[in-house]
Amino acid sequence: DLITLDPAVAYEFSGILIVGNMYESLVSFNPGEAELVPVLANGWEVTEDGDMWTITFTLDPAATFASGNPVTAEDVAFSWTRAMEINKSPAFLLTDVCAMTPENIIPVDAGTLELKLPTTVSPQVCLAVLTFSTAAVLEKAAVEPNMGDDMGEAWLNDNSAGSGPYVLDRWDRSVSITLNANPDYWGGVVPAMKRVILQNTEEMANLQAAIETGDADIVQDLGSEQSAALAGNPDITLNSGLSTLLAYVGMNATKPPLDNPDVREAIRYAVNYEDIITLLGGNAQLVQEIIPIGFLGHTGNNPFSQDIDKAKELLAQAGVAEGTEIDFLVPTGTGPGGIEWPTLAAKLQADIEQTGLKLNIQQLQTSELLNIYRAQDGELVLMNWGPDFPDPDGNATPFANWDATSLAWRNDWNDPVAIEMSKAAAVELDPAKRTQMYAELVDYVQHNGPYVMLYQPTRVFGVRNNVQGFIYDPNDTPFVSFWLISKE
Repeated sequence: DLITLDPAVAYEFSGILIVGNMYESLVSFNPGEAELVPVLANGWEVTEDGDMWTITFTLDPAATFASGNPVTAEDVAFSWTRAMEINKSPAFLLTDVCAMTPENIIPVDAGTLELKLPTTVSPQVCLAVLTFSTAAVLEKAAVEPNMGDDMGEAWLNDNSAGSGPYVLDRWDRSVSITLNANPDYWGGVVPAMKRVILQNTEEMANLQAAIETGDADIVQDLGSEQSAALAGNPDITLNSGLSTLLAYVGMNATKPPLDNPDVREAIRYAVNYEDIITLLGGNAQLVQEIIPIGFLGHTGNNPFSQDIDKAKELLAQAGVAEGTEIDFLVPTGTGPGGIEWPTLAAKLQADIEQTGLKLNIQQLQTSELLNIYRAQDGELVLMNWGPDFPDPDGNATPFANWDATSLAWRNDWNDPVAIEMSKAAAVELDPAKRTQMYAELVDYVQHNGPYVMLYQPTRVFGVRNNVQGFIYDPNDTPFVSFWLISKE
């Protein structure tokens, strides 16, 4: 799903993984832990002044970019302002969740930055947002001369300008990407792995073969069949954990017949969810809501089970003729939980067509599919989503708030009730009230929204036994830290 290596634009799992190993933010989470820790900032202070919060960051004077130049407050302000001005999918994290504006990012001096936020924003939520790759700090002196009409995105696809442990060597589109260790990394020990090659491998059988033969040191998203085959291999360790991803079908709420809420509800009732969990061989849990297991606001309510008669009744009520055709966009390759996307799509097609609808499956490279989806041109779209930071708002705003130009926008679901509910829950400071508000939002989106929520997957990685230091942390950016890994 790799589309870009620009931190201000990257919003797919592969891009976030790679960007997170080349760039750093002011704060982060230690892999496997939930407490915020300093990175480029060695400290911060939150103060309240009337109707504004001020977060004052003190930058680490030792922090340098790969070029050797120091990281300054001016670089931070440039990076965040650039992300807002590019205004691609992840920009809402800064503009909406943090209510950030360029004017409120104030470099006091080279080592001090003030961020002013309205008191309607939770500073702790905003600090969590700042761990995400959108808030990564780029070297202004390197990027600014290469801005051009695209503000430097094309240049950043072939060059890196970060302070992180790795630098970009080359990106062969749709094939592989190579990173080299930053030999002058400021943040401690230079990474043990001098070169990391990420290879695009779509066929599950090829993933298994690569880890068995040692052609790959680590593979991700193994399916249940491959995991079972590798379980007894003395040279391989299986590392698994419940991800924060959610697999879903998006339904464009302005394209007939999906513009009718009854049709969307009918499709939700057409799916045999238990069969899908069985297909995944235990690599998933049934989740029919927009907030994943483990997050505040997750309700555990799964109100839908297959009921073809009810689905047909809803379609008849909506005046939808039998044989009505809907295009169904499906990625190629492996989906969450290690199931092939086309296999999952075929199952959904078989279920939904029992209602009399006809689905026309169109398989596309993920990058191509996302371009269509982001232009609001999909009808049904099979996809997955993961929160950008470990807070329920990391899912609630994208799924519910059309104004954020994320998932609700991609599915053209502009619902004022959902928008206001998500905004109110995001800024509520009382945990009990906030939990209840998210529960109400979850219920509203389940029955009114443009989604068929399917499952929350377990991610299974195969790791050769001569590899040490591998940690999968779904709440961290990146979710695998290459600099912790070594190899005998």
